[in-house]
Amino acid sequence: MLEKTLIGVMVAGAATLTLVAPASAAGEVSWGLTAQVEPGGRIDAETHAAIGNGCSPRTAVTSKGFAAPLQFTEGGNWGRAGGHTTAIKTPGKYTATFTCSDGRVATGTFTILGTPPPTTTTKPKPTTTKPKPPTSTSAKPAKPVKPQVAVKPAGAPQTGDGSLS
Repeated sequence: MLEKTLIGVMVAGAATLTLVAPASAAGEVSWGLTAQVEPGGRIDAETHAAIGNGCSPRTAVTSKGFAAPLQFTEGGNWGRAGGHTTAIKTPGKYTATFTCSDGRVATGTFTILGTPPPTTTTKPKPTTTKPKPPTSTSAKPAKPVKPQVAVKPAGAPQTGDGSLS
């Protein structure tokens, strides 16, 4: 009789798990990601596979805001998986994603603090310079400049004779 009861409990438990598993697999992944970071600062992420809608990560967390992908290198209680990476130095809002072992894709956002660079799409105008005319060795050389002739005074009254009259 005890065997039949245990088998019944196991079957009921398995049926409950099959009904609950698809519902949690369809939901968003519950995970933590640093919300704000200084340029070049440390970004942390973690998820707990055994709590709520957490999951076991299959891939690293990737983002254009990361200097390198965030690898889940730490473990812990409740199926914890965590890791760290470094933010790039360009301020702005970025999206980070990773894939769970059950196929769900986890997405989160974070902000690198500071003023983002302008997002204008204007192209700088090219500068144009007029080419210099080519110099030719066959061109006529410039005429030499004649030296200036000194003006000579006409006589003693114009130059003074040196007396103190």
